[in-house]
Amino acid sequence: MIRSSIDLMLKAGAAALAKNFESRDPIASQREILARLVVTAAVTRFGRDHGFAELAGEPFDRLYAEFRRRVPIRTYADFWRDYFSAWQSDANGSQRLLLEDVTWPGRIPFFCETSGTTAPTKYIPFSREMFAANKRAALDLTACYLHRTPRSRLFQGKLLYMAGNTRLTDLGNGVQSGDMSGITLRHRPFYLRPFVAPGMAVSALPWEEKVVELAGLLLSDRSIRGISGVPPWIILLLQRVEEMGHRPIAELLPNLELIIHGGTSMKPYRREFDGLFPRRRPHFLEVLPSSEAFMAFQLPGEDRMRLVPHYGAFFEFIPIEDLDEGGTPAPDAPAVPLEAVETGRRYAVLLTTCAGLWRYHIGDTLRFTALSPHFIEFTGRDRFLDRFEEKVTQGEVEEAVARLNQLDGIEVREFMVGPDIGERRHLWVLAVGEMNERSDDVLGRHLDATLRSLNADYATFRSQGRIAGPRVVTVSGDVIYRWSKEVRGKLGGQSKIPHVDPTAEGEMVASLAAFADGFRPAGSPTASRNSAPRDG
Repeated sequence: MIRSSIDLMLKAGAAALAKNFESRDPIASQREILARLVVTAAVTRFGRDHGFAELAGEPFDRLYAEFRRRVPIRTYADFWRDYFSAWQSDANGSQRLLLEDVTWPGRIPFFCETSGTTAPTKYIPFSREMFAANKRAALDLTACYLHRTPRSRLFQGKLLYMAGNTRLTDLGNGVQSGDMSGITLRHRPFYLRPFVAPGMAVSALPWEEKVVELAGLLLSDRSIRGISGVPPWIILLLQRVEEMGHRPIAELLPNLELIIHGGTSMKPYRREFDGLFPRRRPHFLEVLPSSEAFMAFQLPGEDRMRLVPHYGAFFEFIPIEDLDEGGTPAPDAPAVPLEAVETGRRYAVLLTTCAGLWRYHIGDTLRFTALSPHFIEFTGRDRFLDRFEEKVTQGEVEEAVARLNQLDGIEVREFMVGPDIGERRHLWVLAVGEMNERSDDVLGRHLDATLRSLNADYATFRSQGRIAGPRVVTVSGDVIYRWSKEVRGKLGGQSKIPHVDPTAEGEMVASLAAFADGFRPAGSPTASRNSAPRDG
């Protein structure tokens, strides 16, 4: 009865919040945010270094022109060298990280440790203002969901949150670091706690134990109406629920109405979700809450995410053709604000935020498919298959696997691709389900044909013999996760399998292929693993 009353009150308030969200002018929001960030940070070391006090009160055109002239584009390494190298040793020799009035006023209380999917772990500053901005974004998303789905009973139950590691590291001086989902979960408002599962005890468990506990919770607690997490881990959880419940997931979780997913593209996993929900599907909403800022979310009735430029971050965009071969922009690379973007063009993203990042190259790329609203297609990290100058993008790789999954007799659950230097070809490791009925050679032909259709450079290089046909290695679905745990030391939560090998010489995909060889049945043919589509 109490939850029903709360549900009614929330829906009443949601309508007003949703209408307010829809009425905001994104360009006006961006102009206001940049002006506010510059004025606020004028008292910091960064603000003094770049003369922010002189820019107060300037009209946007002059403000932005001067901002772009005075503040160079920076990578994480640049910020670390110039401003973030504030590790201090205490009397016991322990390392402490302290940023106070450096790039943002006051002390930075949290640092988000990135999952390190394509790079070593980074420490991204996460201020109280950014925490509040993220809460506003989540509140607007929730309000729009309730407003657009009037029959929702989400708040008559709970949302199950598949957080990463919730253990936070005490860095001293009141500063903590950890996974962003763990920071969010540990410091969530008290009034949300009755609506979020699981409790902290379960959230703190090692990943494999956590999945078992979460599956048991889903089977025993019928009040859970939503799940939030990374697509492959949500699939893993739902499959475990089916194994434990001995019935289809739709029968075991009849009240499940919402799946919020993010962290990696849904394309390669869509078929598996379709198999789990063959008839009545929950709502699927994609979100992009990066460690740097809450960038985008999808609303009911829309087929893709929209950029949300209202939450403490100023966006700039660099056409990817202006990046260097490693996907990095020059300090003075031509960037444009949101009001100057074009549809169909692929951009790298720069962020200036209320956590003290300034024209920071985050490594994400996207394409605008519409400008009112600003609908986007997230095209991945600045990561290419480019060892042989072919410039195949991560988005094209994921599209190739998505098309592979549309074929009968194959189910790719996870994958990685990288360069096979000695043979001048791509090496694909595909983690497949039990229904795989196709040889590695046939799968390689399909992947090769799709990449030829998607990427003109790849097609030309293949026809000229500059790249050989791909090698495909198939393994059972769980082997790739065992490799991630045993070799990378990373599994679950916000840690993802990199779909494109981030190493320069293909060391990671070679490691995975070698690990996978140990799980192939004795006497299995090697010809299929080493065969490749003919050139031409």
